[in-house]
Amino acid sequence: MFVAAASKALASAGLAAGDADTIATVSSTGIATPSLEARVSRELGFRDDVERVPVFGLGCAGGVSGLSIASRLAASRPGSVVLVVAVETCTLAFRMDKLTKANIVATALFGDGAAACVVRASETGLAEAELAGQHTWPDTLDIMGWSVDPDGLGVIFDRAIPPFAETHVLKGVMSILARSDLTPADVDRFACHPGALESALKLNQGTLDQEREVLSDYGNMSSPTALFVLEKLLAQGLPRRTVLTAMGPGFTLSCFSLTAAA
Repeated sequence: MFVAAASKALASAGLAAGDADTIATVSSTGIATPSLEARVSRELGFRDDVERVPVFGLGCAGGVSGLSIASRLAASRPGSVVLVVAVETCTLAFRMDKLTKANIVATALFGDGAAACVVRASETGLAEAELAGQHTWPDTLDIMGWSVDPDGLGVIFDRAIPPFAETHVLKGVMSILARSDLTPADVDRFACHPGALESALKLNQGTLDQEREVLSDYGNMSSPTALFVLEKLLAQGLPRRTVLTAMGPGFTLSCFSLTAAA
């Protein structure tokens, strides 16, 4: 999945693997050392001096956070090419020895997937990065994550997640936007990781139909899911300002704002 997603993103940008200066690999559903970009380096043709940036543990927020990290890396070295790849194998979490309600629900809801994109500090592109930020709530470590035992990983999903999002997410988004003197009224489209955010962000019913389509077609793929949503929005044309949002273990909200390319 890594190879397919990375190859597609590079080809879409008119680049080869050897053009990548930095690779940010986002994943939370498996642990590999060396990490995935090293394991596929020879197959894809990455340079020996490529910079590797593995990003682990952000769960569903990983795709949005990966874009944020990639944009900062690209901005720090104008002209460099940053490839961000989010890849998850959620089905690895299925445990025949642990048929809890949380594991059964997770197996039904989650799927495997990968997405990638190229980020550059240049005058051309599909969209321009504007702002990025995270908000982590205290005393929320037990809401979402993995439990690690001798037989594998066990999923942690607290039933408090939907009401927590309903109560707190909008305030978190407002806090992140305020760092750039913006408010939700300045956002033309929230592009969300699917799950309870339409109501939490006080959006009109049906606003997040593309998100529902992604969830219906692919399931919750964790970190790549928000990037699948972004792909749909890019295909139809981004409005003036789009803010990607996703939540993950921590409990952490991640936002990344894009403006339409001129």
